[in-house]
Amino acid sequence: MNNKYTERLFNGIIKENPTFVLMLGMCPTLAVTTSAINGVGMGLSTTVVLLFSNMIIAALRKIIPDRVRIPAYIVIVATLVTIVQLLLQAYVPSIYSALGIYIPLIVVNCIILGRAESYASKNGVMDSTFDGIGMGLGFTLALTCIGLVREILGAGAVFGRVIIPEDYHIAIFVLAPGAFFVLAVLTALQNKLKAPSATNGPDSQSEGCSGHCASCGGAGNGSAGKADSGKEE
Repeated sequence: MNNKYTERLFNGIIKENPTFVLMLGMCPTLAVTTSAINGVGMGLSTTVVLLFSNMIIAALRKIIPDRVRIPAYIVIVATLVTIVQLLLQAYVPSIYSALGIYIPLIVVNCIILGRAESYASKNGVMDSTFDGIGMGLGFTLALTCIGLVREILGAGAVFGRVIIPEDYHIAIFVLAPGAFFVLAVLTALQNKLKAPSATNGPDSQSEGCSGHCASCGGAGNGSAGKADSGKEE
């Protein structure tokens, strides 16, 4: 595989992970990760939308007028989300019921719109395709990790299979506060291991978001602008 494509995958999963590094898409991250399977379902749904939206936007980047690009992106993403929603409802109703309102909210997920604006609109179809796959897999990995920890501690289960007696369950981890606790602990572990993280300083990351938005080179674009550091001219 071309090194450029491999780099886009690696950046999305590790260096520019949308959850742990860029801190984007926090609403679904904290809301749906009550179990690992929910995290996988939301992550893969978002990956599919990211992949095809990046491909379509990259292919149409020279056709879409600049002044209507954001509405055009939203129409493209909304169409893809509707297709994914209908497919989930038809073939995986359990995941559809568990994710609920958060499936249509993928339309306004800042990860998707951020990649469309900062990368897909400026790069070719293949580059944007691998960028979408990398970002989607990074998001899926993050949601699955958070969901797995919350499910084990809060429900004593792994992917729905109970492994810890009910007396040892810590119910708060499957409630809203548990999402914040788990995210904070996982971020602290990243810092301890000096892994790429939103709270690590710029010296600890060669690329990606340093977490210092005020001094970000992509002024006005926030994290999404900084994430454009991997753009190929």
